[in-house]
Amino acid sequence: QVQLVESGGGLVQAGGSLRLSCAASGRTFRNYPMGWFRQAPGKEREFVAAITWSGGVTFYADSVKGRFTISRDNAKNTVYLQMNSLKPEDTAVYYCAADPRGTVYSNNYASWGQGTQVTVSS
Repeated sequence: QVQLVESGGGLVQAGGSLRLSCAASGRTFRNYPMGWFRQAPGKEREFVAAITWSGGVTFYADSVKGRFTISRDNAKNTVYLQMNSLKPEDTAVYYCAADPRGTVYSNNYASWGQGTQVTVSS
């Protein structure tokens, strides 16, 4: 399995931006599609974005489309989530995940990071 470590979370005002990073260990990182999910207090974990192994195709939840951008740098074993025009409803713990076992939209990934907190104040 791939080991994943997220960073870049924090507190930001509504309308602001953050960039999350997810560093992966293992030479097989470049073989896997990657995803970002989030979980707000009292809610189920939900899909945010995903990217194919080459970075050529991306997927987004409707709630973040046009505001968030997922990207990856396989030379650095890192996937990113650029978040712009943040809203209070984006407040959640954000997780990256590797190697989906079903569709990229599902929670069924083989490896997960520990999560990073994003808080958006109004």
